[in-house]
Amino acid sequence: MASACDHAHQIERHWDVSLMGPFSEQKQLERADSIKRLLETNPQMDDYMKSIWKKHAMNITFNEEEYNRRVKTIYSQLQPRNKGWVTYE
Repeated sequence: MASACDHAHQIERHWDVSLMGPFSEQKQLERADSIKRLLETNPQMDDYMKSIWKKHAMNITFNEEEYNRRVKTIYSQLQPRNKGWVTYE
């Protein structure tokens, strides 16, 4: 049986920046619902992990402008690995 921590890491990997695509309110709702379900179905989760996931839930944006600003911030900090890498200034 997978632990709450394992499940949390699966969700966290799902949020890898390489998976950030165009803004989708539906995707943001799914992310919020996943976190809510994680917190509701794992009462044994320690307070530290709960606080991390609650912070993630509070940081989900449902505003396209804010989402795009965050994507730009994250991608502008990455170092190019391939030629032709798109940079954001």
